[in-house]
Amino acid sequence: MGEHVTIVEVGPRDGFQLIVPLIPTVTKIALVEQLYAAGLRRMEATAFVSARSIPQLADAAEVLAAARALPGLSAQVLVPTQRRCEQALGAGATEIAFVLSASEAHNMENVRRTPRESVDEYRRLIAVLPAGVGVRLNLATAFDCPFTGAVAPDDVLALLDPLVAVRPDVEIALCDTTGRATPERVRALFDRAIARFPDGTRWAFHGHDTYGLGVANVLAAYDASVRVFDSSFAGLGGCPFAPGATGNVATEDVVWTFGEMGAATGIDLDLLLDAAEAGAQLPGALPGGRVRTALRSRQCVQALAA
Repeated sequence: MGEHVTIVEVGPRDGFQLIVPLIPTVTKIALVEQLYAAGLRRMEATAFVSARSIPQLADAAEVLAAARALPGLSAQVLVPTQRRCEQALGAGATEIAFVLSASEAHNMENVRRTPRESVDEYRRLIAVLPAGVGVRLNLATAFDCPFTGAVAPDDVLALLDPLVAVRPDVEIALCDTTGRATPERVRALFDRAIARFPDGTRWAFHGHDTYGLGVANVLAAYDASVRVFDSSFAGLGGCPFAPGATGNVATEDVVWTFGEMGAATGIDLDLLLDAAEAGAQLPGALPGGRVRTALRSRQCVQALAA
């Protein structure tokens, strides 16, 4: 293929947020540094959210400061409201990822607003955002809602209309929050979205691996011309407002797959596997993915044969 794809490592945010007990801040920073050493240059380093709802991310400012100290690392932080965005900017954030849900039930559970109210919030946020701050827009439950089931593509596109109009040049991630999307649905929604907004908008895919279709859905998005993919080392992750959803598609699975296909990611798979092993061993972690286990088992067999 000879192409380059961009991996956005979301483990330090999506991967950590549900783990109990609390991960020490120094451990989080060490893992961010380990992922950086493996070649990852885009990370969702943390989120500025309610410490009462998600206490695991109460140290967002400290983790962000450490991530921003790494040369060449684009460290985005997730924010669900303008107030949280202001907190993130006050802590030095230069890349924000605003999140809202296509599903009204999920958005109400997450931020106590309807999707249209979150669109208005996003509009106000963009209007006062300082120059030079990068923006990513995460549209959660773009395929499926944990409370109401499948989300109609027409509803997603109708919600994208006012969002894209606010600022057409942002990167928009369509998110399979529950991991229940199937490849043909992923391909079809991206095909329609890209055709509807052909000028300026950049697209990304954020998928979970609840039903083992994480990599298949990544490749479906790739076939629709998407070249930016969220993933989490060791397959860590899950949404506190999506009961039953497991972790994100594993970064090592995505990197190995694209490597086998001849697409460059700039990531050292061996070093990434070391980081994934460390992530999988975090107390309370529920790791996923296949490549880490497969390659480590193969290495053990080769070592015994030698």
